[in-house]
Amino acid sequence: MALTIGTLVDDFHLQVISGAGGLNTELASPQLSRPGIELAGLFDYFEHDRIQLFGSKEVTFFGWLNESDQEIRVDMLFQRKPPAFIFSKHVDIPAVFVHKGDAYNIPILKSSLRTSALAARLYQYLFSKLAPRESVHGTLLDISGVGVLIRGASGIGKSEVALELVRRGHQLVADDRVDMYQREPGIVIGEAPEILKHYLEIRGIGLVNVVKLFGASAYKEDKTIMLVVDLMHWDDKQDYDRLGIDNPTYRIFDTDVAHARIPITAARSVSTLVEVAAMNARLKFLGTHMAREFADNLAQAIHRKGQSKKE
Repeated sequence: MALTIGTLVDDFHLQVISGAGGLNTELASPQLSRPGIELAGLFDYFEHDRIQLFGSKEVTFFGWLNESDQEIRVDMLFQRKPPAFIFSKHVDIPAVFVHKGDAYNIPILKSSLRTSALAARLYQYLFSKLAPRESVHGTLLDISGVGVLIRGASGIGKSEVALELVRRGHQLVADDRVDMYQREPGIVIGEAPEILKHYLEIRGIGLVNVVKLFGASAYKEDKTIMLVVDLMHWDDKQDYDRLGIDNPTYRIFDTDVAHARIPITAARSVSTLVEVAAMNARLKFLGTHMAREFADNLAQAIHRKGQSKKE
């Protein structure tokens, strides 16, 4: 679904100063532009398809220009047809922008937020709406602060694992289908489609609303994916990692995410295994690698034993 300036106005409670005829303009870029050098007359690198954000620095510099240069610079900005101009909280909008907004049907908008806060919120919002997306069959949870995407064949028990983990106090983000987008390289966000929010599908029971069953704390709107866990049926012919020294990854967009494969049998508590995998991943993020510590300790023990034999 296209994102229009009008939707942005509603979501950010922006005041429309002029240029209301352009509220149906569709946004194409998730990036922002703060036109500093453009106000000085250099338009070689002007990002005309981006929202133009004005804070105190831009408006102060604009005020140093004489009236003739102000008129010329503003016309040069508007002739390139950017989708909108947004002015932050503590700035006065120059009258020439107000007039040109109506003349060009380009919205002139006022925010109640300071420039830095406005830029940060706009950046996250626009990327969540406009960044390329992928959908994957799986279940996404927040386990002790780690976003864990659980994948596996249909019927292997992903939702049942999620239900047990939610019962233990962890948070569901999405079940059955996970929508993903990359906010920036290294940060992939996952969330549920609107119609599936709050729900787990449990075979034999049906749809379960985790918020109504366990309370609002059982659900999270979105989460950075930090670990991908693949559940698979145990195969005696497969060689499974027993030490965990290597750090396998799974690529999502331009981001390499930690990856674990967990073979399951009737005797294994899968929810506990996933929980421990998340906690282990968290330790690795913090710089503690237990498998490597074990390998180092083992090497030291072998070395000491060899030294004692020589003596």
